[in-house]
Amino acid sequence: MANQGAKKRKEENSRHITNLRRLIIACNHWIGLGVTSAAYFLPYKQLAQMANPSYTDDGELLDGGFDMSTGGVCGYLHDIIYITSFVQVASIISGKFWYIYW
Repeated sequence: MANQGAKKRKEENSRHITNLRRLIIACNHWIGLGVTSAAYFLPYKQLAQMANPSYTDDGELLDGGFDMSTGGVCGYLHDIIYITSFVQVASIISGKFWYIYW
């Protein structure tokens, strides 16, 4: 008989923990986190490659890297990072800010 109470509590605790896990996953917007992480990583990686300086074989600086203040692709990559930052911060206020990505 005493085992019945323990089994019932075990099942209730299992259900409770499962519900908490679902709540945490729903609140963290894992899909949004993945999208914004990719939206940060890809442009940042491209900009970092563009900013890499080039050197001669003896270590002398040949080129300081791409000028980051120019427009074009560099400007678009910066825009993606800035828009993503805005969407992430603003989505704290409302989930409707995710529509900006569309």
